[in-house]
Amino acid sequence: MQHIPVLLDEVIQFLNPKPGGRFIDATLGGGGHTRAILERTAPDGIVLGIDQDESALSSAKAMLESFGSRVAFVHSNFRALRTIAEESGFMECDGVLADLGISSMMVDDPTRGFSFMHEGPLDMRMDRTQRLTAADLLNTYSEKEIADIIYTYGEERRSRPIARSIVRLRPLQRTTDLVRAIERVSGRPRYGQIHPATRTFQALRIYVNDELKSLEEFLDSSMIVVRSGGRVVVITFHSLEDRIVKQQFRASRVSGRVMTKKVVRPSDEEVRRNPRARSAKLRAWERS
Repeated sequence: MQHIPVLLDEVIQFLNPKPGGRFIDATLGGGGHTRAILERTAPDGIVLGIDQDESALSSAKAMLESFGSRVAFVHSNFRALRTIAEESGFMECDGVLADLGISSMMVDDPTRGFSFMHEGPLDMRMDRTQRLTAADLLNTYSEKEIADIIYTYGEERRSRPIARSIVRLRPLQRTTDLVRAIERVSGRPRYGQIHPATRTFQALRIYVNDELKSLEEFLDSSMIVVRSGGRVVVITFHSLEDRIVKQQFRASRVSGRVMTKKVVRPSDEEVRRNPRARSAKLRAWERS
C-alpha cells in the first residue's frame, strides 16, 4: 500500500512553512510531509529528514531526489534530535515535525513482523541495526515481565493469561505463532471487531523500540532546537503517546504556548480516503 501522509493540510497549517524556511522532519517515513514542506519553502528552503529505518530513508531519497541539496538525510532515532541539529547546522530552525505512526511500508512488509495480518519473523525492530527483537523478548523474558509489558504498553486487560499462553507455546518464531497464543485466550475476532492481537502487537513494538522514552527525549530537544516563533508539530496514534505530548507541551521548561487547545483529528473525508488516519491526533506548540 502506498504511504499517504496523515493530516497533511493540518501539518502545513500549523508549521506554516514559508520560502527559505528551515525545517526538520524527525520521522521522515515515506517523505510525503517533507515533499509538501519543500514545495512551500521553494526556492531555497531546506529540510533535514531523520529516520531510524534505513529502507525508509532509501525510498525517501529516491522520491525526493528532484529537490537536490534542499533536503538532507540522517539515519538515526529522533531521540538524538538536538545532537543531530547541532551537527547538521539546524539549530534555531523554523519548525520540527514528528509523525509517530508506523509507516505503511513497514506494516505491509512481512519480513518486518509488525503485523498480525502477515506471516513473518517476530522482529518488530524499526532500526534493524539494534539487537533486541520481539522473538528475543517473547522467548527469554519471564511470564510476569511479558504480562507487564503487554499491560503497560498495550493496555491489554488479558495480559496475564496471554503471557501464560505465550510461555506455554515457546519457542515462538513467527507472527502466526504469537497470534495463535493470543487466540487461545481471546478467541478469534468476529466481523467488525478489533483483532484480539492488536494490543499485544502494539505493546511489543513499543517496548522493542523503546518508543515512549524516545518520544520524551525528542520532545525535550525539539523545543530547544526551534527558534523564537518556531513550531513543533507532533502526530500520535495511541493514548500513551498523546498523553506524553500533551503533558510535555504544557510543562515545557522552554517558554512557549500550546497552539492546539483541543487535539486535532482527521476529517471524515480523510479517514474514508486513508483508513490508517483514523486514530491520528495532532498537537502543536510554538516557542516564545
